[in-house]
Amino acid sequence: MSNRIVSVLTATRGRGRWDWTDWASYGYLFLGVLIMFGPVLWLGISSLKSQAGLGEYPPTLLPTEQVRATVPGYTNPLPLFKIDGGDQAGKTLAEIRRVGIQAQMVDPADPKTVIRLPVEGRTRMMQVRAAWDNYTDLIAKFNFGRYLWNSVFITTIATVLTLLVNSMAAFALSKYKFAGRDMVFLIMLATLMIPPTIVLVPNYLIVAMLGLTSNPWGVIWPAVATPTGVFMLRQYMLSLPDDLIEAARMDNASEWRIYWRIVLPLSAPALAVLAIFSVMWRWNEFLWPMVVLSRSESFTLQLALNSFQGELTTAWNYLLAMTVLTLLPVTVVFLFLQKYITQGIASAGVK
Repeated sequence: MSNRIVSVLTATRGRGRWDWTDWASYGYLFLGVLIMFGPVLWLGISSLKSQAGLGEYPPTLLPTEQVRATVPGYTNPLPLFKIDGGDQAGKTLAEIRRVGIQAQMVDPADPKTVIRLPVEGRTRMMQVRAAWDNYTDLIAKFNFGRYLWNSVFITTIATVLTLLVNSMAAFALSKYKFAGRDMVFLIMLATLMIPPTIVLVPNYLIVAMLGLTSNPWGVIWPAVATPTGVFMLRQYMLSLPDDLIEAARMDNASEWRIYWRIVLPLSAPALAVLAIFSVMWRWNEFLWPMVVLSRSESFTLQLALNSFQGELTTAWNYLLAMTVLTLLPVTVVFLFLQKYITQGIASAGVK
C-alpha cells in the first residue's frame, strides 16, 4: 500500500524523467493542498497555544511560552529573560515586576539582590510547549459532554428522518404517475431560491405554537424535508427499472414493501451521499438552533462556541480548542463515507 502511494505521488509523464509539466503540475497541486489544508493546520496548532501565546507579536507557528523558574523567596515561578547588554550581558535573570520602562529583576542564583534594568535590553526565553489544558479545562468546566450529546442527538435523528421523508417523496415523484407530478417537482425545486432567513419567522411561529421552543425537536422537525435531498434521490430512483417494481406488484407486494425492500436497498449510494450532506448540514447549523434554543443546557456545540465570545473579552484558546473538537466528528464521517460521494452524485445527477 505504501509503495503504491509513493508511486502515485512521484509519477511522471514517462521514462522516469521530470518534464517542466511535471514540476508545474506538482507545484499547482502543492499550492492547492496548502490553500485548502493550511487554515486547518493553523487552527489545530493554534488550539494548543495559551491565551498569552495567541496574543504574541510577531506570531509564531508553533505553540510557545516563556520559560519560568522557581526562585527562593517568591511564591509563583518568575519569567526568565536573556540580558543583551550592559553589566549583566549574557546573564539569565528572572523578572519580579515591571514598572514603566524599568524592570526589577533577580538572579536565580542570588535571589537576595534586586537588579533594575531597562526593558529594552533583554530577550524573553521561550520554549515550545503545547497547552493541552485548553482541552482538559474545556471538557471539565464547560459542560462539553452535554453540548456534544445535544449535537449528536439532533444530527442523528434529523439525518434518519431526512433520509426517510425525502426517500418517500422521491419514490412517489419518480415511480408514480399522477396529474401535476412535474408541477409539484418544479415547485419543490423553486423553494431552493428562497433564502432560509425569509421563512425563519413563519417557522418559528409554527414551532412556538407546537410548544417546541427550547426543545431539540423544534430544531429537528422543520429541517426534515429538503428539496436538495428529494431532487438527488428522485434522479437516482429514475434510473431504477420500472419492470422490477411491476414484477413485485404482480407478486402482490404492497407499496410499502416495494419501497422498503426493493427501492431503498437499490438506492443505497444516493442515500449515503444524502446522509453525509445531512450530517454536515445539521452539525454545522447555527442560525435556526440559536433562534429555537434559549436554555444553555439545550445548546448545541455551535451555540456553545458562540458563548465563548464576550462583549469585552474572548477566550480564544478555548474557542479554538472547541472548534477543533467540533470539526472532528464530521471529518470522521466524511473519511468513512467519502467513496459514496462520487458514486452517488454521478448516478443521481445523470439520467
